[in-house]
Amino acid sequence: MLVLVAPGQGAQTPGFLTPWLELPGAADRVAAWSDAIGLDLAHYGTAADADAIRDTAVAQPLLVAAGLLSAAALGDVRPGAVAGHSVGEITAAAFAGVLDDTAALTLVRRRGLAMADAAAITKTGMSALLGGDPATTVPHLEKLGLTPANVNGAGQIVAAGTLEQLAALEADKPEGVRRVVALKVAGAFHTEHMAPAVAALAEAAAGLTPADPSVPYVSNRDGRTVATGAEVVERLVGQVANPVRWDLCMETFGSLGASALVEVCPGGTLTGLAKRALPGVPTLALKTPDDLDAARALIAEHGAA
Repeated sequence: MLVLVAPGQGAQTPGFLTPWLELPGAADRVAAWSDAIGLDLAHYGTAADADAIRDTAVAQPLLVAAGLLSAAALGDVRPGAVAGHSVGEITAAAFAGVLDDTAALTLVRRRGLAMADAAAITKTGMSALLGGDPATTVPHLEKLGLTPANVNGAGQIVAAGTLEQLAALEADKPEGVRRVVALKVAGAFHTEHMAPAVAALAEAAAGLTPADPSVPYVSNRDGRTVATGAEVVERLVGQVANPVRWDLCMETFGSLGASALVEVCPGGTLTGLAKRALPGVPTLALKTPDDLDAARALIAEHGAA
């Protein structure tokens, strides 16, 4: 059983879209998406520097576009389940047929802008904790007023909060945590600091006409599969201010009988987590079009076309 997953913010690197735009029809597709959302995706994916694509309002639509483009290059694939990490949930919603490509990109453009606006209200950030046991780490973070914003499994937790709270974490690490690494993000995503973005995203989502998922869609909220398009969209809206439980998503992949996992462009982060959390399950990350043949071979063995 094949699981198709989409990465979240931070996976982008300068120029990562360049080789994908050389595929037949890809440049035209990206140009049409750019026109639809008022953002030059080709420029940001090929010529922009790291600071430019770190901007939340740019990074999020860029990641969704890359995921859709690379998945389309695989051909007509029907996975056994789909999921995405954070903004990757919108990519996954398109994989499942809940939203068409243009609707997904329109929604993520509004999400990126709303989250950027929310991040500008208070100086906040996120830090990754290396080492430690979640049973010890999570209560320690809560004691400091921080949110475990990404519980990624395989021992990986990302804390989020004000810069003062993150400084306190540096000085008072949870037992077993070796290092606290500040992430280069604009704010405390998936926390109460993103509450203003929820209302803006709900307004944008109100105009959507989602279809029910054509394949099992696994939600970041609690790792559950979601049966209706309306609930998928409701969860997409609320998730910007709530923690990502990727650990529970991977538990669900295992319970569903996952036998292979493919991560769309810019892949690498989620396959790394899966190698530790789902031992024995082959994984493949789509980094460039050179990875497509290997991905197709894996899909032919484990997924339905």
